[in-house]
Amino acid sequence: MPALTELYDEIELCQDCELARYRNRVVPGEGAENAQIMFIGEAPGFYEDQQGRPFVGAAGHFLDELLTSIGLQRSEVYICNMLKCRPPENRDPLPHEINACQKWLDRQIEVISPRVIVPLGRHAMARFFARESIGKIHGTWQKLGGVIYFAMYHPAAALHQQSLRRTIEADFQKLPQLLAQADEVAEKPSQLTMF
Repeated sequence: MPALTELYDEIELCQDCELARYRNRVVPGEGAENAQIMFIGEAPGFYEDQQGRPFVGAAGHFLDELLTSIGLQRSEVYICNMLKCRPPENRDPLPHEINACQKWLDRQIEVISPRVIVPLGRHAMARFFARESIGKIHGTWQKLGGVIYFAMYHPAAALHQQSLRRTIEADFQKLPQLLAQADEVAEKPSQLTMF
């Protein structure tokens, strides 16, 4: 049995926080088990909770457009969220919920072993870019433990604030270059770098 399938089976049974009582479907993640790029969002929304798949609503459609713009398909990358269950009314994740799901995300990162991780939005970013503001560091990267973390606005930000659409598109265009340089970058000292 593939490692991700086994992990998904475990996540399906999770009762580690009260979100398990409210969910329709667990949303573990999807994509290639050998993906070089991993996108991490905040939490499932309404449509994700219905379908059990990440990023299937309006923000997901924009993410698909962004992937196409750099010559990638959804099936070539890995997409998941910090939380595997939808918070009621799409409220922000609570710290204890993030902590309860952290083990699942850690195992996904271990199985996928991506070269580049792209936290989407402030909640995902907070894990990898502590005490930083997304408005300040979007479009920059840092290396931690041999993995490159590239900070980006969440695609949903463009749906709420049209002026961010071009910023997100421009940041996304940096990903192919970053991936091409991943081996070289991984050997440099850990640093936060502007392109």
